[in-house]
Amino acid sequence: MLTNLTQQPPDKILELTRLFREDPREAKIDLGVGVYKNAEGVTPVMRAVKAAERQLVESQDSKSYTSLAGDPAYTSALRRLILADAVDAERVAAAATPGGTGAIRQGMELIQYADRGATVWVSTPTWPNHLTIINYLGVPMREYRYFDSATRAVDFDGMMADLAEVKSGDVVLLHGCCHNPTGANLTLEEWQVVADHLLAKGAVPFIDIAYQGFGDGLEEDAQGVRLLASQMPEMLIAASCSKNFGVYRERTGMLMAIAPEAKSQGDAQKTLAFLNRQNFSFPPDHGARVVQTILDDATLCADWKAELEDVRVGMLALREQLAQELRQRSNSERFDFIATHRGMFSRIGATPEQVLAMREQHGVYMVGDSRMNIAGLNAATVPVLAQAIVDVGV
Repeated sequence: MLTNLTQQPPDKILELTRLFREDPREAKIDLGVGVYKNAEGVTPVMRAVKAAERQLVESQDSKSYTSLAGDPAYTSALRRLILADAVDAERVAAAATPGGTGAIRQGMELIQYADRGATVWVSTPTWPNHLTIINYLGVPMREYRYFDSATRAVDFDGMMADLAEVKSGDVVLLHGCCHNPTGANLTLEEWQVVADHLLAKGAVPFIDIAYQGFGDGLEEDAQGVRLLASQMPEMLIAASCSKNFGVYRERTGMLMAIAPEAKSQGDAQKTLAFLNRQNFSFPPDHGARVVQTILDDATLCADWKAELEDVRVGMLALREQLAQELRQRSNSERFDFIATHRGMFSRIGATPEQVLAMREQHGVYMVGDSRMNIAGLNAATVPVLAQAIVDVGV
């Protein structure tokens, strides 16, 4: 059996991480892997997370299972953070998952379980794991235009032209905020146009929200999701706590399914529990319990929000600094889009050859499509990156 297996292609980002690690140069910059790092290059444990973990050590008296859908206190707390009062809680089914990736996988499983003929529409480009999960499960898929490589902004006209072909029952995968890999986001007015269109078509939105709080703020980053939730009869939401709580290795995520009414919510809730049972049985609890502890404690929550805001403002400052450095070095405004993008990522428009040249000549590591992780920079390395971009002729 095992001799019949074919070698799988290496993950491009993990391969880039390996190359960076093996590079002997001290002056090298890792802008590849999508993990937040502070100015010292460390992915820190947030203050509120440490405090919540201390509370759990003292108070937790069992490591027994919670439930197939996870602890209801966790799913309720995270639902309130994302949706607030945009939709009646009685319409929302929710299940804890192993990270946001697990939520995406469970969402695709749910789509297949409900309707194997449904097509899932994904943006071009999108997070690579979206595509690999969809293809692995054999879900019908089509793409819609999203990013204008000339303006480095959302190609909204192209997006809506492509989505004109969406059929009733199809699923449209959207990034809730801080689009990965481009950093270009829909405006609230554009979210409304999307909502009107999907309603008219009878299509179902599937929102991947992995960076709430990294863009324009916790409330602002949820506006598009809440707008859709308040207007759509059905909707799926995959959420991740890896970034905004910094609990990457704890694999803390959740899938929500908004149903038309309370009766179908009950069926959806049972189905989410069933799917969890088939894939991994009970979801991990430690990260979920940490998140729930923080969200349900006023003092911890306030401290978490303050630290998260520092992270967000710090990334915006790096964007502004990089845009200014590039404006000076290129004597043009063609890189100003970097300051308007949000979240950890931006696509700068370099060719694969230019990306390779930056790596070989300047020790700057980014993904081949020129997606760079802004959080991999600090005030001292921004000028180095700016010079590398200009030197290779981007």
